[in-house]
Amino acid sequence: MPAYDFPQDLLDAQAALDEVQAEREHYRPETEGSSGYTPEQTERLAGYRARVLELTTFVLTHPYWATLSGPDRVEARTALRTALKHAHDEAGPET
Repeated sequence: MPAYDFPQDLLDAQAALDEVQAEREHYRPETEGSSGYTPEQTERLAGYRARVLELTTFVLTHPYWATLSGPDRVEARTALRTALKHAHDEAGPET
């Protein structure tokens, strides 16, 4: 896979998107004895959805992608995700 020179704002947005998605995935509101979420829990979940939508839109419509076409664009999108995963793995566990 060729090396790509991703703009820093694209890298930052993808990293933020990964982080928000992980937070949302691990958010388990207490619903014991309740028929649904509290207003605060509903607001928090809506906040996650809004932030994911905002970041996804930014990443997918970033002008960088217009510099590539066809399979190169697909490969670059995969490389972006892979590069961030490797960077996170190399950084080690958070303390």
